[in-house]
Amino acid sequence: MKTALVTGGSRGIGAACVRALRRDGYDVIINYNNSEKAALAMAQELGCRAVKCDVSDHGQVQEMFETIGKVDVLVCCAGISLSGLFTDVTPEDWRRIFAVNVDGAYNCIKTALPHMIHEKAGSIVTISSIWGMTGASCEAAYSASKAALIGLTKALAKELGPSGITVNCVAPGVIDTDMNKCYSASDMAALAEETPLGVIGKPEDVAETVAFLVSDKARFITGQVISPNGGFLI
Repeated sequence: MKTALVTGGSRGIGAACVRALRRDGYDVIINYNNSEKAALAMAQELGCRAVKCDVSDHGQVQEMFETIGKVDVLVCCAGISLSGLFTDVTPEDWRRIFAVNVDGAYNCIKTALPHMIHEKAGSIVTISSIWGMTGASCEAAYSASKAALIGLTKALAKELGPSGITVNCVAPGVIDTDMNKCYSASDMAALAEETPLGVIGKPEDVAETVAFLVSDKARFITGQVISPNGGFLI
């Protein structure tokens, strides 16, 4: 049985990824930082392991891998958002969003790679955003961090391809998660209206894309940015 680690796996898109991969027969490890109750409840329900770790801290990530062992699939889903005028973004805000969204992916990928390279097999999926592809007003820091993940994905796909490792990026559109609870009902209705399919996405829509990319069906796909967004960005 292959082992999959999903960072930020206790809620939203991460939790949906955990459920999809568990359904597909993986031994799934749920990484969480703050949502301990949700993570432990899901771990008990699905027969998984849950491990607390702040992925922005390289030392904690190393300790996590010492606890969980080797992984065959890594889904870098842990992330935070930040909305507001760029002129109001403090250096601390900027550093924190990059620490979680970008450094977190770096820390986990770097620690997972020795096993994958040794086995000449493995799948890595980073979770970006449509705003990483096109940018969003009043979300400059978030957009920049998600764009960095796209660049990282493409570069690593070229570097790790000879080792039999696929690296892909999923860049969701507007998804009904806690991260988007800051939007009012009218805002969400307007976003749905802007979406050609006329609906807001669900975490499961993203999770199914991830599950496909780490499966044998996607063995010849690497370095790609796939965006489940209902046509919001074409």
